[in-house]
Parts: sequence; C-alpha cells; structure tokens
Amino acid sequence: MVEVKSVTDIIEGVIGQKPVVEHELVYDSPTETLEPVYFFILDLMNEFGLKPEKLIDNFVSSPGSQHFGEMGQRVSIMQQQGAKLMGDINTVLRSILNLIYDLREFQIRLQSYKDVKDSKKKDAAILSLKQLWMDKVDFQKGTSGIKQMALGQAGFNTLLDAFLVVDSPEDVDKLDLNAIVKRILKPRIHEFNIWVKESEKELEKRYEIERTYLKSQVNSLKIYSRWARPYMKAAQELEMAEAGRNPALVKMFNSLVLELTLLGTHKIKVKDLANEGTFPKEFSSDKFLRSLKRDYHPCVLVDFNFRGIPNRTQQGFVVGGRAEVTFRAYSLNSEEIKKLNQELKNSDLNNALNLIEESTTESLGQLKDDIKEFLETKETKEEEKKDTSNPFMALLGIYNKSSKKEDKKKDKKDEEIKNIAKDNWYEKNYFRKEAAKTAKETAFTLFEIYKKAHGMASW
Repeated sequence: MVEVKSVTDIIEGVIGQKPVVEHELVYDSPTETLEPVYFFILDLMNEFGLKPEKLIDNFVSSPGSQHFGEMGQRVSIMQQQGAKLMGDINTVLRSILNLIYDLREFQIRLQSYKDVKDSKKKDAAILSLKQLWMDKVDFQKGTSGIKQMALGQAGFNTLLDAFLVVDSPEDVDKLDLNAIVKRILKPRIHEFNIWVKESEKELEKRYEIERTYLKSQVNSLKIYSRWARPYMKAAQELEMAEAGRNPALVKMFNSLVLELTLLGTHKIKVKDLANEGTFPKEFSSDKFLRSLKRDYHPCVLVDFNFRGIPNRTQQGFVVGGRAEVTFRAYSLNSEEIKKLNQELKNSDLNNALNLIEESTTESLGQLKDDIKEFLETKETKEEEKKDTSNPFMALLGIYNKSSKKEDKKKDKKDEEIKNIAKDNWYEKNYFRKEAAKTAKETAFTLFEIYKKAHGMASW
C-alpha cells in the first residue's frame, strides 16, 4: 500500500512556505480522459523550462469494478515472480555464507603451513599440524593409532611425546626409546612428512576452487537481484492507495480515482538579473556570486485529482470523468527543495524496496568485507576499479559502492537539510521576492494558456 504525504502539506507545514498564488481548473467530461489534460500541461511546463518532476502517482479503484480485479491480477503476477526470484536469491545467499565459512577455515589451516617456513613460528606450526594429523588421519587406524596406543596400551607411554618431538625418521635413532617404539615411530614420522606436503597442495587447490565458486555465486546473486528488482518495483507501483473515506469510491460502483502531482522549477539567474537592473549592480560581481550558498527557484506545483469511470476496450481501459487541476506557485531555495524530496522519501513507509533494503543491508553489510577479501587478488584490483557493483545493493538499483568519505558527506548533507538556515537580508528582499514573482506569473500563464487552448465554455 503506497502512502505519501501531500506535497502541499510538506511545503506549508514542514518547510513553512505558503503558496504565492493558487488557480484551479475543473473539467467534467465522461467521454474525455485525463491523459490529454495531463500531457498538455506537462508539455507546457517543459516549454517554459520548468523541467517538471512527478512527485506523486497514486490510484485506487472501487472493489467491485473490473479495473480493481484486473489490476489485482497484474500485481499478483508481479509479486509471484518477484517472490520466486527472492527465493533464488536466498538460496544463493545461503551458499555464499557457507562458502565464506569454509574459506575462513581453509585460511586458518593454510596459515599453519605458511608458518612452517618461518623459523620463529616453525616449532608451533609443526606441533599444530601433528595434532591435526593425529586427529584427522592417524585416528582412522583405530587401536593402532598413536594416541590410542600411547593412552590405552602399556609400554607405549612415550610414543606420543616422542612423535611430537622428532621431525624426521633419522631423529628417532637419537632418542632413548625401546626398539618397538622406534619401529612404530619411524614410519609414522615418514607418513606425517608426506602428508604435510601433499595436504598443503590439496588444501590450496580446494581453497582456489571454492574461491572461484564464491565468485560465481556472487555474480549469480547480482544477476538474480537485478532480475528481481523490476518485478518488485512493478508490484509496488501497481499497488493501490488507501481509499479511506473518499465518497467517490463506493464498493459496488465502477469508479476510479487518480492523484498526480507535478513540480516544475527553474533557477533565477542572479548575474543576468543584476545586469538587467532588477537586482543591484553589485550582485553581478564574481566575489558576490561565489559567496552565495544556495540558489532560489520559482516553483509551480500542479495537482491532478481525477474521478472517472473505467471502461474496458481492446487496447485496455479508457477512463472518462471529472478532472480537478490546481496550480500553486511557490518560492523555494535549493535546501528547501532537498528537504521536500527527503520528506517525500521518508513518508513512503510502505515502499517495498525500502523494506528489502532494511532486511538485507544490515545483515549483509558484514559480508561485503569478507567477500572482497576472498575475491580480491592482484589481478582483480584493476577490474574492481572499473566494476564497483555491490551484489546486495543491486536489488535496489544501486550499483556503485559509496566510500566512507562519501557516506560522511551524505550524513553532513542530511544534517544540513534538517536545519535550513533562515534567509539573510539580500535573500529575503531580492531572491525570495523575485522567485515568488516569477512563480506567480508562470502559474497564471500556464492556467490561462490551458483555458484559452480548450475554450472557456468547457470550464
């Protein structure tokens, strides 16, 4: 269920800016649809250089309508396909977790082999490998194993200590041991030395195989994530808004309500206005322009509220009905516009993609360093510079990793958005007023052009 705050509520209630002017058009025609009204105004805003953005796009059908049933089927298909891909993602993810644990264990064991070549760590490494050999290899001999014989059979008490002390069959003859213990110890030391060489090669081979498999699984996770995202996004966008107590939506009526909001903005050019004489001449100096910390924008907010009756055709549904179009003019600076976008993002509490992000990034954040550690080699460092995609963020459509410095900058920007500084003297008396004046004129012009283009009699 998609729920967002009203844009006017955010601008007026949170940001604290009232509309400079407001105009409303009402068009009621059961045979004409909203599309011509919407696209005419959209194109008109583009011609005025407003660069419109769609902030809200909601719809809700009455439960008894054909439109409700068909949209429900479409959502169900998207959800089922998305859920199937999410299941595949979870399977691959479990495989990645197991591979990471295996690779970590291999890494610990390989470290002992590396330490054997270090004179300072050699003795401890050899003892560690001997313990491992006795527990994993020699133990399979049953009662004839070194530990079993030393601990369970009389006359072999010195066998275990002797095995841990000597490094080669030749060293056995130097020890003060009985002949039987020496005959048992020599072949065991020989077997152990062969095992050390061969097991290191085998372990390194298995380590590389599993590391290659991990890379394959990470790539699969990226692919599945990118496949799942369109279905999850489509399912979310096809969800209906909360009907509430809207009297236009009666359960058994064939009715539909649409809510659309466009925001068009453009920046006032301080230098040009100063050269024209609108602003003081000093405002055109490079020193003054460099001192400006934010821009001011004339903004036109267009709200479409459409109540219609959907009729099925071969091409789909055709909806005719009543359209209410409201033009509002605002004067906003760049920080206030960022605040508006942030509030809209935060208010969309039921966004499916946000839920996925919350459920994955926290638990998978710890794995990114491990994956990078096992997959990073001297040969792949150059490739990583080119491909910085994150398999977990791919599900959200974000394919570039953010560095810690970038995260800090983002946090700083978010804090600045929360605390918008008040207008200084020249912002209040020149920039804000000029943006308000331009926004007022633009909103009225859009309103008048549309009325004249469609004839006063229709309104």
